[in-house]
Amino acid sequence: MPLPYALREGLAGFRRAPLAAVASTAAMTVALVLVGVFVAVLVTGGRVAGYLEARISTAEVYLRDDADSLAARVLVARFGAQAGVVATDHVTRAEATRAFAEAFGDDARLFDDTFLPASIRVTFAPAYAREDSMARFAALAKTQAGVDDVVYDAGLFGRVQRNLALVRRIGAAICALVVLAALFLVANTIRLTIYARRLVIRTMKLVGATDAFVRRPFLVEGLAQGLVAGLLAALVLAGLAAAVRAALPSDVFGPEGAAWLGWMPLGAVALGLGLGGLTTAVTLRRFIRRVALH
Repeated sequence: MPLPYALREGLAGFRRAPLAAVASTAAMTVALVLVGVFVAVLVTGGRVAGYLEARISTAEVYLRDDADSLAARVLVARFGAQAGVVATDHVTRAEATRAFAEAFGDDARLFDDTFLPASIRVTFAPAYAREDSMARFAALAKTQAGVDDVVYDAGLFGRVQRNLALVRRIGAAICALVVLAALFLVANTIRLTIYARRLVIRTMKLVGATDAFVRRPFLVEGLAQGLVAGLLAALVLAGLAAAVRAALPSDVFGPEGAAWLGWMPLGAVALGLGLGGLTTAVTLRRFIRRVALH
């Protein structure tokens, strides 16, 4: 039967050429681990950026001393109607003084109780926590009667976005190079394996074996190598995912991000099978046809 023969011969390749099998499996394992690491870095970077944006996505609108409670309520309603605003909180002068005293303790006595103005704390949705969105809101808020100043950390927004974009570009480039290097190494290993067995392949083709029949054992061997590489990479990535979850606050990822990290080892196994099978199939299609029959 073709299938039992392909399975038996494909798995026997590990015994006949152990060095080539180990080299190919190791190359795929390293590639899968590196790809998983860089993907984890990209996703973690995005989650951390979102976490920071959620923490800094507030603007403090300081009110003039002559702004009364009615003016403050009007501004709260007006700011709450702006796109991306999820919450507005009117902080009175007394509340600001009390918060300052709690934060600085005895040192707060060095300051006058009236030096802190009333304010409106405006909180934005993470999708709107961008430097341009915050700048537009600040420009609008400054035109309102009763507003003295608008404060938000524009520099931090810009730095978070620029650094994340840089990490994404570098990570994508390195991932592409790692995958290409792994494909090249695995393909060369398969070429050497086929060359070492060229006499056997020639004999099989002389007695009427089709190219598909000859390819099956090699394809099984490639899939087996990809499976082993995927399992090894999954162990490494599972440990990495556990370390990342332990190192960062639990609300950085949330349920969705934690589930994604949990699926990453399974993705490594699937990618390993795909890498081993696809590389083997493409290489075999080109080189088995070149085996001379004379």
